[in-house]
Amino acid sequence: MRTVAVVGLGTMGTGIAEVLARAGRRVIGIDVSGAAAAHAVRALEAATARAVRRERIDEEERRAVLARFRTTCELSAAADADLVVEVVPEDYALKHEVFTALDALVRPDAILATGTNALSVTRLAADSARPERVLGLHFFNPAPAMKLVEVVSSVLTAPAAVAAVTELARELGKEPVAVGDRPGFVADGLLFGYLNQAAAMYESRYATREDIDAAMRLGCGLPMGPLALLDLIGVDTARTVLEAMYAASHDRLHAPAPVLGQLAAAGLTGRKAGRGFYTYESQDSPVVVPDERTTPAGASGNGAGGTAVREVRAVGVAGSGTMASGIAEVFAKAGYAVVLAARSPEKALAAKERIAKSLARSVDKGRLTPAEREAALAAITPAGSLDAFAEVDLAVEAVAEELTVKQQLFATLDKVCKPGAVLATTTSSLPVIACARATSRPQDVVGMHFFNPAPAMKLVEVVRTVLTADDVHATVRAVCARVRKHPVDCGDRAGFIVNALLFPYLNNAVKMVQEHYASLDDIDAAMKLGGGYPMGPFELLDVVGLDVSLAIERVLHREFRDPGLAPAPLLEHLVAAGCLGRKTGRGFREYARR
Repeated sequence: MRTVAVVGLGTMGTGIAEVLARAGRRVIGIDVSGAAAAHAVRALEAATARAVRRERIDEEERRAVLARFRTTCELSAAADADLVVEVVPEDYALKHEVFTALDALVRPDAILATGTNALSVTRLAADSARPERVLGLHFFNPAPAMKLVEVVSSVLTAPAAVAAVTELARELGKEPVAVGDRPGFVADGLLFGYLNQAAAMYESRYATREDIDAAMRLGCGLPMGPLALLDLIGVDTARTVLEAMYAASHDRLHAPAPVLGQLAAAGLTGRKAGRGFYTYESQDSPVVVPDERTTPAGASGNGAGGTAVREVRAVGVAGSGTMASGIAEVFAKAGYAVVLAARSPEKALAAKERIAKSLARSVDKGRLTPAEREAALAAITPAGSLDAFAEVDLAVEAVAEELTVKQQLFATLDKVCKPGAVLATTTSSLPVIACARATSRPQDVVGMHFFNPAPAMKLVEVVRTVLTADDVHATVRAVCARVRKHPVDCGDRAGFIVNALLFPYLNNAVKMVQEHYASLDDIDAAMKLGGGYPMGPFELLDVVGLDVSLAIERVLHREFRDPGLAPAPLLEHLVAAGCLGRKTGRGFREYARR
């Protein structure tokens, strides 16, 4: 495969041409638009010039790369290519027209690859004169940077063609993943359902676009929030992919959110148009500029900016586990007096000892001075009873994720805490209002969902119920700022922002394995390399715990009543077998026991 033709010189086609040319292939760039062809040449010139400035290649190598790339408006130029990669717009009629023309042009042994991520590779192959030579070759944007390439075979594709293209992908420095033919394949099949749910969440005004994006970046470590990513991909492109996925799956999670169609119809297709979910400095610019939907700095999506706040000097943390210890550490380092209450004095002392070790590690890593460590430890008072919360201004519970346990605790807090104290739950899946109704002051109760490990994770979901007072909401946001956490506002419904978007994605990954569509390793690799995820879905499930994941998925399914949210049977079977992830030594994978 020394000579490769790339048909379609948009952003993706241009990126693929660059990858091929820099890997020593002769590349014929073909586009019906002379302007697009000229733009592709300029893009390659600019990219190679940057590479020279960064000393990744020298000037002689740059000239050689540019010499290997030529453009034309004539499809007949593909006649002598060993491989043709089609990257024209996602329209079946257009792609079929290109493949039909190529059938009459290319050599009998040439391979024809489509770059589609939404249309049927099998249908394109079946309509071709040489179905055994047709396959999918799905690069990710930007092609020069993204390592993943999905090699898509249909039931008609010859194994030799798959092997040849897979080897080429490796020679290009990419990580090829073999997948079957279904809309979205692995990476987009999981990604676009998640993006669609985020768009629907925004459309319902459950949370602002800024809070949705910040929640997924800070809560999951993603490089971009879902709405910003939709703007980058193109709102129209995303809708096309979702339409194809829905047509194949009839899963309501893939039915495009109406807002996607509305934005596309209005021409607000994202960065390429200068406006989508966000407004940009200009067309194709990554720079977001304020618009009429921009939330003022320091204000919340629910208009709490400027609301008076209650004074918080002392904080009570109820619990003795990892989350409670982490939250107590966060407050102590921020200068609050902290009462750490557990079911016994011994458990409270053990929790403080855990905090001491964590603070010592921070000193070793240069994040704290020894004096700061001592001050934080001195600020924490362990207690064996909630009676110690009598004078706290904010009480935060981090006990077991069981509603009856939390309700009993809030009933106790109601009796113990002084009037005006803010009562917060760290629940990730239970209704905050159910905790609030266990008290005589539901207006003082709010959700304050930290993420584990609390000292490291920057996100806090601030969950207000229909009864939460404005000043309580504003107080918690002010406290988040003081402890250097990023608060995002959301209403009191299952999953809040992060878990409501994260766990359906994880559940769909389990379904892929259950259906024998792809392996654990290929799915994890696809999401890390193609989606920029810090962990693959199965790595994450084993870390979180399969029992915890199943509990959250059941809550989501029970609240939203969507069949697509029903937990995958494979997940239920593993939990029933006691395979709960790393904590038991076996989940989706096996781990060495400590």
